[in-house]
Amino acid sequence: MPSYIDPRSGRTYPLETPRWCGDDGAPLLVSDLPGIGRDEIAGGIRSIWRYAAALPFLPAQPITMGEGCTPLVEHEVGGSTVLLKCEWFMPTGSFKDRGASVMLSLLREQGIDAVLEDSSGNGGAAISAYAAAGGMAATIFVPASTSPAKTVQSRAVGAAITLVPGSRQDCADAAEAKAKEIFYASHNWQAFFLQGTKTLAYELWEDLGFKAPDNVIVPCGAGSNVLGAYIGFSELLRAGQIRKLPRIFAAQPENCAPIARAALGLDPVEAKPTIAEGTAISKPLRTAECLQAMRESGGGAVMLSEAEIAAAALSLARRGVYVEPTSAQAAAAVPKLIAAGKIAARETTVAVLTGTGIKATQRYAEMVGVKI
Repeated sequence: MPSYIDPRSGRTYPLETPRWCGDDGAPLLVSDLPGIGRDEIAGGIRSIWRYAAALPFLPAQPITMGEGCTPLVEHEVGGSTVLLKCEWFMPTGSFKDRGASVMLSLLREQGIDAVLEDSSGNGGAAISAYAAAGGMAATIFVPASTSPAKTVQSRAVGAAITLVPGSRQDCADAAEAKAKEIFYASHNWQAFFLQGTKTLAYELWEDLGFKAPDNVIVPCGAGSNVLGAYIGFSELLRAGQIRKLPRIFAAQPENCAPIARAALGLDPVEAKPTIAEGTAISKPLRTAECLQAMRESGGGAVMLSEAEIAAAALSLARRGVYVEPTSAQAAAAVPKLIAAGKIAARETTVAVLTGTGIKATQRYAEMVGVKI
């Protein structure tokens, strides 16, 4: 039977009782699952729920709005052809819908009807929307300094927004304290959220004719896509559906790259502001697990300058691919990885583009010299 597991101590907890951390406050995962084969895909369902058989348990009524099944398109990046996984083709405009759909569906099945999240960005938008779709109440904590424009999406779908004085860390601390009153469904803490992001691996496997790519490059903040890809492809390997894991690479901004610096053997430095706001997580909870995923897959990490991120975002946009600068890091990493000999141009490489550029209008206005 699946259980919650603390990957650092090995301690387990029953899955039947919803929880967001271990008794000692450690982040949890779901214990290893066996994976599924192509015959277990629900082919008549056009969403991530076609892979429902791979989840730890099945809800009677999933909360779904057609998330997943995003395009995979060829694109030339730095003189090499890569495959862009267009994750912004989601109901709320980012890959976070995968995690929100599964997490809230499983929690609702367990009797949770009100959730708390701390996020001023894509995570908050996704959880707000899927809570609304599932008839659940959502409270989103955001730093008081957050631009009102960043919370409009959450407010519009009915989430209660609480402004917390201080830093992003102060906001997270306040949310954890409030978790005694409202169930904490943080996309950074929840093990069920990663059960949603792992569907990316199953989808890429199906996209590529039931084969794994050679390389998967993802923007990385807290690491939910790094871990989701690793969990999903590990299940496919366990099920005998692929011969080896794809190499998983995490792309982070130099200004805030705690996971990449650890992977590259560099000393920590103080974080600075970055245009890749979605990956500006200075104290990620699951660094050890992300490092394991990169190491066991044979992948690694890339750090990108602000200029490299901006150039990649504009290069993509000028060929019709309008994504957040955060997302553009995956494309920016490609030529650097080829130049370093980490990947080869002839290999099948997927760059995961995680969010729509519509959410970064102010950033693009700055880059093209327009006042709005």
